[in-house]
Order: sequence, then C-alpha cells, then structure tokens
Amino acid sequence: MQLLTQPQQDLLRAERETLHRLQEILAEAKAAESDRAALRDALLQLDDFFLVVVVGEFNAGKSALINALLGDRVLEEGVTPTTTQVNVIRYGETPDRRVVNAWLHEIDAPAPLLRELSVVDTPGVNAILREHEAITRRFLPRADLVLFVTSADRPFTESERLFLQAIRDWGKKVVLIINKIDILRQESDLAEIVGFVEQNAQNLLGLRPEIFPVSARLALSGKEGQAEAWEASRFAALERYIADNLDAAERLRLKFDAPLGVAANLIARYRQTLAAQQETLQADLETLRQIEGELALYRQDMEAGFERHMADVENSLYQMALRGQQYFSETLRLRRIFDLLDRKRIQQEFEEQVTANTPQEINDKVQALIDWLIANDLQQWQAVQSYLDERRRAHDLLLDGSTTAFQYDRQRLLDSLGQRAEQVLAGYDRQREANKLAESAQAAVAATAAAEIGAVGLGAAGPAGASTAAADLTGILLAGTVAVLGLFVIPARQRQAKKELTERLETLRTDLGQALRTTFDREISASLERITEAIAPYSRFVRAQHQRLSELQAALDEAAESVETLRARIAQELVRDA
Repeated sequence: MQLLTQPQQDLLRAERETLHRLQEILAEAKAAESDRAALRDALLQLDDFFLVVVVGEFNAGKSALINALLGDRVLEEGVTPTTTQVNVIRYGETPDRRVVNAWLHEIDAPAPLLRELSVVDTPGVNAILREHEAITRRFLPRADLVLFVTSADRPFTESERLFLQAIRDWGKKVVLIINKIDILRQESDLAEIVGFVEQNAQNLLGLRPEIFPVSARLALSGKEGQAEAWEASRFAALERYIADNLDAAERLRLKFDAPLGVAANLIARYRQTLAAQQETLQADLETLRQIEGELALYRQDMEAGFERHMADVENSLYQMALRGQQYFSETLRLRRIFDLLDRKRIQQEFEEQVTANTPQEINDKVQALIDWLIANDLQQWQAVQSYLDERRRAHDLLLDGSTTAFQYDRQRLLDSLGQRAEQVLAGYDRQREANKLAESAQAAVAATAAAEIGAVGLGAAGPAGASTAAADLTGILLAGTVAVLGLFVIPARQRQAKKELTERLETLRTDLGQALRTTFDREISASLERITEAIAPYSRFVRAQHQRLSELQAALDEAAESVETLRARIAQELVRDA
C-alpha cells in the first residue's frame, strides 16, 4: 500500500482492530471455515496491491478483456474453459509464472497498468467443473473492484445473475462489461442488450451500475496497430473510466472500504444465523419451562392424590374404631361377666366384629395407591418424550447447507435424551415397579412404632384390652365384690377398653400415614429426580447457549456499529484528503 498520512494510518489501525475483533467473534460463534477464511483474506487484502478481479461465465471473454487492458497476450484465450485457477497478474519486468498452490498462480507482466494495481483472472462461474466456480467464489472477498463480464450473445444469464448477487452480498463495487459487441449487426441490438442488462442489474443491485459495451478482441487488435479495430472496440471509454476513477485516492478509498464490505456481509449473515438459533433456543426454553411446570404440577397432583388415597385408608381404620366402640359397649357389661372369662371367645368375637376385613381393605387400598403412583410415573415419562419428539421434529435452519456445531450439539443432546426416555418406556415393567414399591412401603411400615399393631396388631389390639379387662374382672370376682363391679368396675373397664382401642388405632393411623407418606414422598422425589437428571444436559446446554448467543449478538451489534463508523470516516476523511 502507498505511503499513508497519519489520519489514514489511524483509520487503517482502527479497521484492523475491528476486523481482528470480528475474527474472534466468528471463532466464538463457530463460524464456517469458508467465512473465517474470507475474513482472513480481507485482512490480507489491506496489505496487498489494489486488486481488480475479473469474473463472468467461461467463454464470456474474461481472458481477452484482461489481455486488452494490459495490451499484450498475457493469458491464453479459447472457446473452452482455459482458466482453471485464479491468476493474479502483477507487474514484473520479465514475464514469469509462479505456482503458489493448486488453485492460485501468480503471473508477472511488464504492463504499465500493473504498476498501479493487480488484475485477477478467475475461472468461469458456469464451468462444468463446479470446483472452478468455488475457486472464484473463494477469491471474491479479496477484490477491491469487480469487473463483471457478460457476453453480448447471451447477456445476463441465470448463473450470472446468481453470481452477481453473491458479489452484491460481499459489498463489492461492480463494473459491468458487455463483451463481444462485434458480433452484433445493428446499433439497435446493442441498445436493447445494454437496456436489458442495465434493468436487471439495477433490480438486483439496487443501483445503476456502470456498463461498458466493448469488444476485447478488437481492442487488442487495435493496440497491436489496427486503428479501425480500436475505434470499433469502444474500449477507450472503459480505459478512461479506469484512469479517471481509479486514481490513487479512489483506489485507497476502495482498498479501505472493501474489507468492511466483507465484514458487513458476515455480520449480517451471522446476526441472522444467531437470531435463528436464538429462536430455536427460545422454543427449547419454553419446552423446558413446560416440562418443569408439568413436573411441579405432577408433584402437586401426586400429593393431592396421595391424600385422597390415605383418606380411604384412614376411613377403614375409622370404621374399625366405630365397630370397636360398639363392640365394647355391648361386650363389657355386667350381664356378660361370665362370657368375658372365655378369652378365646372374646378374641374371636373381636376379630369377627371389629377387625373384620380391615387388614385386607388397607392392603388393597395401599396396593391401589402403588398402582396409581406407577401409572402416573409412566405417564410423566410419556409426556416428557412427547415434548422431546416435538423439539426433535422442529425445523433447524442450516448455514451454507451444512449442519452447524450448535445444531449438531443440540440434536445430539435431544437424541440422547429421547433415547433415554424411549428406553425407560420400553423397559417399564409396571408389575415389577409395583412390587418394588410395595416392598419399600412394607419395610417402612414395619420400621415404625405401628409395627406392633400392624398386620398382627390389627387383630390383637382389641383382644389384648379385652383380655386385660377379663383378668382384672376375674380377680375382682374372686374377691366377691359383685356390687362394686356393677356400680363402677365394669363401666370403668369399658371406658378404658374404648380409650385404649381409640388410642391404638389413632397411633396406627398416624404411624401408618407417616410411614406411607415418607415412602411415597421418596418415590415421587426419586421419579422427578430421574426425569430432571435425564433432561439436565439438555437444560444446561440450552441455558448456556442462550447466554452465549446473547453475548455474541451483543458483540456483533458492537462490530456492526464499528464498521458503520469506519465507513463514515472513510467517506469523509479519504474524500477530504483526496
């Protein structure tokens, strides 16, 4: 680059800083390597000669145009694709060609024009070999000025339109050249073609580009001594434009502005990419909120349902208590004093009239509670799988037709979690789960103070009281205190038996309820924890990515502001200095 003034050096330093910062942002965003390479090339461009890149379809006459500009047959011409790599043509006293790599050659030529700039010849954008077009697209971000060559016999084809759109997206300055006008017979044909190209280019680019109809073949012949050919080529207008508009000041302005066009393009595309990813994550976050809400409701519903089931269990004990009160009222009477001496009979009556089928009722109701819990646990896994299936079916926007790292990581986690849910559902044995939970509930009940009046105690609590009363009554009868028995002892023992039964059943109700609550709280918590642990990697990914993307979006916004500021400075300072 030419020697710069201090303000220009300051501007160049600020531009480098902005582009380096954008490199960091793209690295953090895991941008496609092709995009990161484009930005690296844009940075390298700041240190390179001014690059005029010639593009167009093969056989549009790109090589012939370059030869005409240079006034010498530097490049091979032909009706088949003759350029299979990028040729950067620089000034050199002695003609030479160097192979930089498989797709890039450097050519030295002693053309005066090359003292001020370098010219780049590219493969045709509609070549049979698609890698040729890829090579051209790869070099495009390095261009300071693009000469877009179309042919008068097939102007502005569909492939040219698509490629010109890519040039526009990179923010490059474009000059349109209609080559081979010598094949046209009438001036009206040329005017029609120019109008057609101008209208289509303006619709695509949003502005009226410079258009030069020329014959490169006649122009070179003219420079080789055929004056009539030079006039017919109309090439002088193009050369005047290059001379007038690509002076040192304009070349410097374009040199500064071109990399910022690349940066602006990348910022715009990755803003869109990040916005699409954020939209996906917002839906993921909503799914997670729905799952979390479902789990919270699940716990509430399970707790409410548990209380309903426990009310059924307690009702069985309550009915037993009522029967016990009635039994003691009818049994512990003075007129049945001799029946009380028959312990086995009293115990049998108690078991038949009071205990009855209460143990089986309670067992059935606890089993129903277990089945209900297992069914709800299975239903909750099914609900989670439904949410995950919906997210896995969600449309993912792809960048450059390939899956991004973000999409790959997200899909991998969703697949893993979905497989986990499918495995749980596929291997869910309700009977086995119910048996495991029943064993846990039984162990909990057995470990409480209620064990002594559990399965056996329900049949022994009452008779124990009755037997004690009978033994006491026996002692009293032997003492001969019949009058006292009638007036005090029997009612007292009746009240004592009722009180003892009530207290024992209340203890049983409390301890049994506590044991079952502890067991089922543990099971419900374990069920929720299994689901929460299963979705935890996905949840962490979504929340971390949401934070990461928010930070990247803010960084891109800042970079976009820097680019616009630099472009404004370029428009002011370089024009002023010119």
